[in-house]
Amino acid sequence: MDKLFQSKWFIRIISLAFAITLYLFVTVETNVSQNESRIPMGTTNEVHVLEEVPLSIKIDADRYVVSGVPEHVKVTLEGKPSVITPIARQLNFNVFVDLRDFGAGEHTVEVEYENLPENVSAYIEPKTIDVVIEERTSKEFTIEVDLVNEDQLPLGYELGTPEVHPETVTLISSQAVIEQVAMVKVFIDVTDLKESIRNRELPISVYDIQGNDLNVRVEPESVTVSLPVERPSKKVPLTVNTTGELPDDLEIDSIEADDEIEIFGKKAILNEITSISTEPFDLRNVTKSDTFDIPLDFPDGTIANEETVSVKINVNKRREFKNVSIEQVADDGTKFDFVEPEDGTINVVATGRDSAIDKLKKSDIKAFVKLSNNTPGSQEVTLTLEGPRDIMLEPNIRKITISVP
Repeated sequence: MDKLFQSKWFIRIISLAFAITLYLFVTVETNVSQNESRIPMGTTNEVHVLEEVPLSIKIDADRYVVSGVPEHVKVTLEGKPSVITPIARQLNFNVFVDLRDFGAGEHTVEVEYENLPENVSAYIEPKTIDVVIEERTSKEFTIEVDLVNEDQLPLGYELGTPEVHPETVTLISSQAVIEQVAMVKVFIDVTDLKESIRNRELPISVYDIQGNDLNVRVEPESVTVSLPVERPSKKVPLTVNTTGELPDDLEIDSIEADDEIEIFGKKAILNEITSISTEPFDLRNVTKSDTFDIPLDFPDGTIANEETVSVKINVNKRREFKNVSIEQVADDGTKFDFVEPEDGTINVVATGRDSAIDKLKKSDIKAFVKLSNNTPGSQEVTLTLEGPRDIMLEPNIRKITISVP
């Protein structure tokens, strides 16, 4: 061995091997460095996670229906930012399950994608799904109209019979699903509805007996609905209802109000109503002739254009005038003396519209007797009163006693 290490040729061979190894090392490192220097900046891949990407189905829809396919899947895209960012924003690719080669039965199928560039990778969750393919069947159903919030229809309005066009639709699904169908409906919210609905397009909802939505194909997908809205009315006599008593110096002369009033409500309710009255009005609130807005007492389920009615209450006022002098009037100028009342005066109560009574003065009242019998002696004569028109005068006595000298 010592001789080998001391051999000139051995040392030359070892040196050559080291030289070749060093050459190769330097060459490789240089090439790697040069290649790295040629890689452009910004080539780092980016990842976009799309949580809800629509999942489409490829199937012979004229023959089969399928269940178990989710509406959306999760897709993770990986690639250059300049490539995958617009794809993620526009969703311009398709994720699908291809069932065209499968017949009726249960199957586990792969979720696929298409229309993505080759330099973009896609990872789909779930990768496979379990589906049930069934023979397609169809059945015709009549549309029901469900009126929502009828209790919030404005008072006085009434709904007519809804009209649906077309009246029936065709449901397409598997036989098992079709057998679960219990209700095929459209819904109309009538909250605060005052105008008729004409040809409103509404979507169709399909439910089972428990009210659960059923995912079936509906032909057509929507129908048009018209709903008459009426406001039935009726004119009925109006009565003003009063309570309480007027002050002692006042009395009712007249109460003026509309003879009848128009009320609104459902026809069945209106048919039972023959009249309407005001709420009780307390006459103690009356101090003079005046107009009052009195609330109407509506029967249940009715209303009018106004909640109150204008009522004019005319009152007569009584006022007493004391010591009104009695004038002596005789055809021939005969004088006479008063026996009863001795002072030749009476008390007079004047009654009339309050406005007129408030203006009345004692001097406006004339009390006199016309003496046609001038035979000397005592006699009883009738008293006569005169005053303004529309005022009634009532003396405390109607006959007086006089004495002719």
